[in-house]
Amino acid sequence: MAPRNTTGVSEFLLMGFSEDPELQPLMFRLFLSMYLITVFGNLLIILAVSSDSHLHTPMYFFLSNLSLVDVCLSSTTIPKMLWNIQTQSQVITYEGCVTQIYFFTFFVVLDIFLLTAMAYDRFAAICHPLHYIVIMNPWLCALLVLLSWIVSLLHALLEIIIVLRLSFCTVLEIPHFFCELNQMIQLARSVIFLDKAVMYFIPLLLAGGSLMCILYSYSKIVSFICGISSAQGKYKAFSTCASHLSLVSLFYCTGIGVYLSSATTHSSHSSATASTMYAVVTPLLKPFIYSLRNKDLKRALKILFGKKSIKESIIQGLKKCPQ
Repeated sequence: MAPRNTTGVSEFLLMGFSEDPELQPLMFRLFLSMYLITVFGNLLIILAVSSDSHLHTPMYFFLSNLSLVDVCLSSTTIPKMLWNIQTQSQVITYEGCVTQIYFFTFFVVLDIFLLTAMAYDRFAAICHPLHYIVIMNPWLCALLVLLSWIVSLLHALLEIIIVLRLSFCTVLEIPHFFCELNQMIQLARSVIFLDKAVMYFIPLLLAGGSLMCILYSYSKIVSFICGISSAQGKYKAFSTCASHLSLVSLFYCTGIGVYLSSATTHSSHSSATASTMYAVVTPLLKPFIYSLRNKDLKRALKILFGKKSIKESIIQGLKKCPQ
């Protein structure tokens, strides 16, 4: 169903970070490079996981889904900003703005649920290693991902239905590089208290509930690790969840930074900078966090890049063999 415009508004202006024309080429090159690295890095993880049978485990199944979501999340905001810089236009249509809000909300919530599922996976792997295969069976993994997609879809749909009911003032300038839900609320002429409560309470409930599940899982993991007698065993157990813990810390710290910056300051520049860390930098760093700290993934990437050269060396060796 296409978004229906009942407000008379046809377009908004995305003001971005700066209107200085001298900074625009620098901003374009910076965000283009960040976007390409994000897409390339996350697609490499997906390709490595799918091509290596040793990585067909629940943890890497969730990781490949998380990488796909990060590619989609970055593609929701950055290409439009790059297009506006290149064409020297700040315009985004009403339908385009609503669509951007919908998909951004959808992929952010999906990111949260996948991180929660990965925390449960680490809890099962460390605290119940003998029953891990039984607990994290393929049906449960698929069910967790499916439920994550469905709940994220319904939540984004609820948020966008409320956005479609908003009426806007004559000032249609969004002091941001993409259409953010909080900025749209500030531009609205009037917002019903119930709508505003739903728009803020449900995301807080989903993010807070997921964080509680993650913290509970890690409290059990820490308790189990403390009971291990050998230092080597403790290090091995902790190393299996260090990358995921880094991802959770990065995601929630930047998310809390966005919330605090929008709540405590009226500076649009501060809010846009905080959102950049959340929407752009976080998906950029995730492939590096997992690939640099994960021996299995690094091995899979080496095999992936070395397949062609291995085949060529085999062919050359066969050619040199006497007939």
